[in-house]
Amino acid sequence: MNPNMHASAQRLLLGFATLTPTYGRVMFTSDDHRYMARALHLAERGLFTTDPNPRVGCVLVRDGAIVGEGWHERAGEPHAEIHALREAGERARGATAYVTLEPCCHHGRTPPCSEALIAADVARVVVALQDPNPRVAGGGLAQLQAAGVEIESGLLAAESAALNPGFLSRMRRNRPYVRCKLAMSLDGRTAMASGESQWITGAHARADVQRLRARSSAILTGIGTVLADDPSLTVRLDEHGPEDFRQPLRVVLDTQLRMPATAKLLTQPGKTLVLTASDAAVPRAALEQAGAEVLRVPTGEGGVDLAAVMQTLAAREINEVLVECGAVLAGGFLQAGLIDELIVYVAPVLLGDGARGLFHLPGLERMAQKRGLEIRDIRKVGEDWRITAAPDYTSPLP
Repeated sequence: MNPNMHASAQRLLLGFATLTPTYGRVMFTSDDHRYMARALHLAERGLFTTDPNPRVGCVLVRDGAIVGEGWHERAGEPHAEIHALREAGERARGATAYVTLEPCCHHGRTPPCSEALIAADVARVVVALQDPNPRVAGGGLAQLQAAGVEIESGLLAAESAALNPGFLSRMRRNRPYVRCKLAMSLDGRTAMASGESQWITGAHARADVQRLRARSSAILTGIGTVLADDPSLTVRLDEHGPEDFRQPLRVVLDTQLRMPATAKLLTQPGKTLVLTASDAAVPRAALEQAGAEVLRVPTGEGGVDLAAVMQTLAAREINEVLVECGAVLAGGFLQAGLIDELIVYVAPVLLGDGARGLFHLPGLERMAQKRGLEIRDIRKVGEDWRITAAPDYTSPLP
């Protein structure tokens, strides 16, 4: 298990990891662990680029030496196994393949990796995690086993799942994995009473947020944030070129279509999706002319139906959503039970009790109604602190 992963996250991700029967031995060797760890390290190189596909690495080992390795770099391009097989060539015959996710067995934008491994005459395949995609779901391992390949699975499964929480969530729950990013002062305030909020945190924390954005499929905000801050909601990574990441889809929840066609985010690279409950033709036409896609979704309490929003994004193959918003929308997501992970940056400053808070949670009046959090990680980022936590939904909010 990843020591930084809290028990709740482990339970969630291991739920994804045990969708189909486990193959092979109970105990793996130290070499097995070492080669799978290398495959996971390779898979992480696709953190910013593989979307909507999972991040996968592969290592081929023969006679105690690595003969080929690779990772999935971009959707539509060869998978990790293919890169490793190409590097190994004839040396793949009789080798062991360490793969962080079950090899695919269906024809998509690329041919099945299971067939490529069989054709290369590998002797053994060790898989970290079985694929919950209904088009695979054990089929790749079954195909390999039927061809006489020795199959084992479950090695470093939680670590593989931690690389792909969004893909696994979309396949298992039909919704993306949702992170909510917030920045606050030491006294729990996100902005002055006037709305002024730039900048609570320092440069290192803001750079860290850019990496969160880069790994996300979509960045979601509310119309209140757009009207107050006119954000760009783009990825800006100084240490990477534009080919090293893609701009996430920008999603704005705008119940009454109040978003101006001059909003800054409409002039940025990438796509903007506006989700609304309004049928107003004039503002819709103006936004579409400015380059936005406008889509009507069902209404919910206080605005658009957030569960319907998540289903809409899942249908568009959105894996990980980063929510950057104000207290009202953040509270709405929390009350709906849709936040999987909270990322809170805490700055060593005080804004006073007249400033704005983190969450708008009406109805909380007694300690028995408090919302619990399970802390996964706390670390220093520049002069600020980053807290990673998971909401405890066992006691529902009123």
